[in-house]
Amino acid sequence: METRTTISELGEFGLIERLASTISLQHPTSIKGIGDDAAVIENNEGNSQTLISTDLLLEGIHFDLTYFPLKHLGYKAAIVNFSDIYAMNGTPQQITVSIGVSNRFCIEDIEELYEGIKLACSTYKVDIIGGDTSASLTGLTISITCIGIVNTKTIAYRNTAKEGDLICVSGNLGAAYMGLQLLEREKTLFRQTNNAQPDFTGKEYILQRQLKPEARKDIIELLAKESIIPTSMIDISDGLSSETLHICTQSKVGCRIYEDKIPIDYQTASMANEFNMNLVTAALNGGEDYELLFTVPLSMHEKIATLEGISIIGHTTKESLGCNLITRDGQEFQLKAQGWNALHKND
Repeated sequence: METRTTISELGEFGLIERLASTISLQHPTSIKGIGDDAAVIENNEGNSQTLISTDLLLEGIHFDLTYFPLKHLGYKAAIVNFSDIYAMNGTPQQITVSIGVSNRFCIEDIEELYEGIKLACSTYKVDIIGGDTSASLTGLTISITCIGIVNTKTIAYRNTAKEGDLICVSGNLGAAYMGLQLLEREKTLFRQTNNAQPDFTGKEYILQRQLKPEARKDIIELLAKESIIPTSMIDISDGLSSETLHICTQSKVGCRIYEDKIPIDYQTASMANEFNMNLVTAALNGGEDYELLFTVPLSMHEKIATLEGISIIGHTTKESLGCNLITRDGQEFQLKAQGWNALHKND
């Protein structure tokens, strides 16, 4: 009898790895395929290469329209793709947009969704160049493919970190996750208390981080201005732990991340306290921050330490030493990929 493996046994990353292991590139213009934030294609135009990234968002899996305005959803759907291109140290230039819609949506709903997409494209100077529309039996589906460009001399992969590099992160972590927890709580209360309206005063930042995130174009521009080329880079969509492990596994290095160096906003900390949740766990595993996690040579410490909006949170080590979190009291724990995984089995 044929052995069948459930998707939940492998999870999202295991499934991707298994499928990728059977795929071989046939064209010399295909520089990088599955396994990074974007694919890399040779375009034979001087010192540049083309980047391509695709993200799929499914209603009920990636977003809940109970509290997610369609305009915000359109904006976020575009931003998550731009972030993948920036994570390769590139510049997004075009997108195609494909959507599946059920008959519960009207024309005005789709126009509102596109208003958000168009706003993101206007803000980040990206063109909408095509796409597709289809009927759906399962609600709203959004698939966006982003095309970008990158200089071959400054492209940043996940698998090129070196032993002894500094590990850096932009912005702060955990805010989007705590924003999601707040929205889920208020949705439950809304349904249980005769539609009582929530009060989000003082929680605007974490809500914005969940409902209307931004891609870190400014960090890419800052690094270029300071002539800093990351030895590796990835965007934080699935949580700091997962993304750090991606870089370390693919670069064949270990790491030490210091708990007291992880940047966390006050509203995030306050919300975690209100929920009686471990703050560091939220920062490590929450996901959807769309900050940039990158490595630079140790020799750049003095320069990188002075840059606003960037925190040095650790360093890479020999692969044999593993990937570890150092707590405030000096204890050492192995990092585990416990971030967002849409294909994980829910018990």
